[in-house]
Amino acid sequence: MKKTIILLFLALISLHSFAQKFGYIDSEFITSKMPEYKKAQEDMEKYSEKWVQDIQNRYAELEKMRQQYQQEEILLTADMKRERLKALDDKEKEVKELNNKVFGMNGLLFAKKKELMRPIMDDINRACEKVARQKQLMFLFDKASDMSMIYTDPRHDYTDYVMEALGISLKEEKTQNNQVTKPKN
Repeated sequence: MKKTIILLFLALISLHSFAQKFGYIDSEFITSKMPEYKKAQEDMEKYSEKWVQDIQNRYAELEKMRQQYQQEEILLTADMKRERLKALDDKEKEVKELNNKVFGMNGLLFAKKKELMRPIMDDINRACEKVARQKQLMFLFDKASDMSMIYTDPRHDYTDYVMEALGISLKEEKTQNNQVTKPKN
């Protein structure tokens, strides 16, 4: 009997030691409360507007060149027409390449966003690591990531702890946001 109790106790201890704690955060909520994130968003908007304006200006130049060609087309020789059409094609290709370079996948806008967001995300990651160690969590998920979270139990929400580690505290707004994640019956 004593041996059975000891074995049962050891089994419970080993089960407990394999139990893994997990939690989640809402990085969108956290960043919405960070002034540095709002500043980065404003900076991104300025860069984006500048690049959009530059590309629009280049498209306007291209359109102007087309109109000028159309007006002078009847006066041009065949060689002159080919040269002008080649210049138009080259200009169009240049503008499209610039557009792709700025707004394409891994373009300048993407790189700038990554550059501006890196310090903010590093701060959040450090705070998450601190909270995970303090709360002895094995996993800490991000509710705002691409990973689908069908249901989240507010007992496992560590967003407030991460915000506290970042020096942000807005609990009354957090409870309003949690109500949205409750399952509908």
